[in-house]
Amino acid sequence: MNAFQNLLETLLGLSAEPKDLTFVQVSLRGIIVFLATLIMVRLGHKRSLAHKTPFDAILLVILASVLSRAINGSAAFFATLGGGVVLVVLHRVFAHLAYHSHRFGILVKGSPDTIVRDGKCDLCVMRRNHVSIHDLDEDMRLLGHTDDISQVRLARVERSGEISFIKKDE
Repeated sequence: MNAFQNLLETLLGLSAEPKDLTFVQVSLRGIIVFLATLIMVRLGHKRSLAHKTPFDAILLVILASVLSRAINGSAAFFATLGGGVVLVVLHRVFAHLAYHSHRFGILVKGSPDTIVRDGKCDLCVMRRNHVSIHDLDEDMRLLGHTDDISQVRLARVERSGEISFIKKDE
């Protein structure tokens, strides 16, 4: 067991200063972190990669930041991998709680805001969501497939930040 531990320490540079890590050590660390992250994300959920909400995007940003420290040697290698697992588990627990509790879901994921109802813009809600009339026009053309606001029955800024459109029945 001691021989294996010594081999790991040498191959991964576990006791080396970050500036003393070799190309091979950084490469092996990167491979291990990549595989560990793949397992973590698969154990997490597909949605965490889909950037459905800021809640999901936060996991990816923090996870990348934490795990990069394991690769560059600025933090303890295995402790950092463990910290990544904790973040993924926490995200999964919060997602589970949000699924079962609407209030908790709103707290961590937000709620949609209606910015157009029956062809009329709600400028206060648009301002609160930082959606200009030009942003609305662009998304209306790209996503709503219309350039006539009077054809829009409902437009919402969804929890993901995207604008969804429901056209009036013709």
